[in-house]
Amino acid sequence: MHAYNRLPSSGHSSPSTPSSPRSRSPRLRSSSNSGGGGGGSGGGRVKPSARFTSGQQPPRTLANCITGAILSVLVRRQGIFLFAPLLYIAGILFYMGTVPFDVVPIIRHRPAPGSVYRSPQLYDKLRPEMNSDNSTADAISTIWKNSYRGGEWRPCINKSSGEIPESNGYLYIEANGGLNQQRTSICNAVAVAGFLNATLVIPHFHFHSIWRDPSKFGEIYDEDFFVKTLANDVRVVDKIPDYIMQRFGYNMSNVYNFKIKAWSSISYYRDTVHPKLLEEKLIRISPFANRLSFDAPPAVQRLRCLANYEALRFSNPILSLGETLVSRMKERSANNSGKYISVHLRYEEDMVAFSCCMYDGGEEEKRDMDAARERGWKGKFTKPGRVIRPGAIRINGKCPLTPLEVGLMLRGMGFDKVTSIYLASGKIYDSERHMKPLLEMFPLLQTKEMLASPEELGPFQNYSSRMAAIDYTVCLHSEVFVTTQGGNFPHFLLGHRRYLYGGHSRTIRPDKRKLALLYDNPNIGWKSFKRQMLSIRAHSDSKGIEIKRPNDSIYSFPCPDCMCRTNRTEDSRSSSVT
Repeated sequence: MHAYNRLPSSGHSSPSTPSSPRSRSPRLRSSSNSGGGGGGSGGGRVKPSARFTSGQQPPRTLANCITGAILSVLVRRQGIFLFAPLLYIAGILFYMGTVPFDVVPIIRHRPAPGSVYRSPQLYDKLRPEMNSDNSTADAISTIWKNSYRGGEWRPCINKSSGEIPESNGYLYIEANGGLNQQRTSICNAVAVAGFLNATLVIPHFHFHSIWRDPSKFGEIYDEDFFVKTLANDVRVVDKIPDYIMQRFGYNMSNVYNFKIKAWSSISYYRDTVHPKLLEEKLIRISPFANRLSFDAPPAVQRLRCLANYEALRFSNPILSLGETLVSRMKERSANNSGKYISVHLRYEEDMVAFSCCMYDGGEEEKRDMDAARERGWKGKFTKPGRVIRPGAIRINGKCPLTPLEVGLMLRGMGFDKVTSIYLASGKIYDSERHMKPLLEMFPLLQTKEMLASPEELGPFQNYSSRMAAIDYTVCLHSEVFVTTQGGNFPHFLLGHRRYLYGGHSRTIRPDKRKLALLYDNPNIGWKSFKRQMLSIRAHSDSKGIEIKRPNDSIYSFPCPDCMCRTNRTEDSRSSSVT
């Protein structure tokens, strides 16, 4: 091995230095070779391609020159970060040149949540699994199994035993609205009359343009029972004495009429109404619905309790038919030990129209709803600038549930085809189409028209308040009550059922916002849907017993003003005796 000689000797070539990075590029190496510089043909360099003759350069296009110049600058100046955006834009422009602009892509937007009524499609999807599901236990017998953990309550309204002081004058009120709004007026009138030590005249029912029921007090309620029950607390008469009416020319329009603000406090009646009563001996308050605040002293609340839960009883014809229908429902529920579900369904034409919600009836439905809105609320919904968003209304839980949606909810809660259901409702809009899926899910469903003969219903047929009173009676005695929409009907039933069933309402109150999202979800499966429904059912059970808060209605929350906690020691003692 020879030592490495650092100095060149004559006649011998020295070892060549490593080529620079620039000369390693095939393109640059080719250029230098073709130029013949730096070592000639015998220096071990790669010869030009055979396609070209010696000394001839390969042809270069303008694009080659530009590209080579750019790469050279980028490599030498390391300006990659400066020119990268330009190169990116150039690439995009080149690509766009290959896309035909006569083809416009179609972008399909999914409708906003709630804007489309999807429940029929969901029903078609869930129906096979729903019908084959046999995993549910006896739901109607076990639904309230955890409801009384905090103890039960019992009615404890104290009645006066002493005589009533001499009257300060007469109170005449006009009760407006439907059956249960009128009930509010009656109970509040009893409370105000007792507080003012006034004699209450049997309330006059104002004829309502929507309800169109001319019934009088005694045709809906047992008037004699009402007067007798209140005898030791409030004087009640059926008419104003002649010597009083003579002063006003026997014309009630001449009597001073108080226009009282809604939810006025009892102190307003003491400071403003009472002096006028002492002066005139007869005062009139019209209208009177919701003219007394929910929060009041115990003495006033006691009179409200006494009026609502004890003194107001339906007239004998209504009570008799209502109890007959209760017996028939229990007979048809023999497979569930006489237990049945009652559902308050608000899917009448006027209710659907007022909600401004859209369903699946197309143009015909739109025409019907526009006409109904104009009949009932002329101009209210067509005012300039008023914007109606049906999708937002549905997502906010304000749309009436359809019969199909009620059926899906109840099947998801574990109630099967052999469950008896009483449907409390007016005339269902487009009933043949909308009721079909509900009857498929619950073939044992009944209404008052199905339970009673035409002869039995005849005397009540043209009176909406009397028909509502029959529904109220059957719903009151059901094992489960289901409310699907707000209003005075469920408002009073909640409290009345609590008063009868140890403080528990035994009522399912669904979260309609949650329901709206579930019914709008086309991907939900039966197991997931059922799990959500059972959660709503359990929540209703946990909220069965609730204590009244300051601004709650005593007609929905009778505890603790109208009811007392049951002494558990007394319960165990009484059960051991029996």
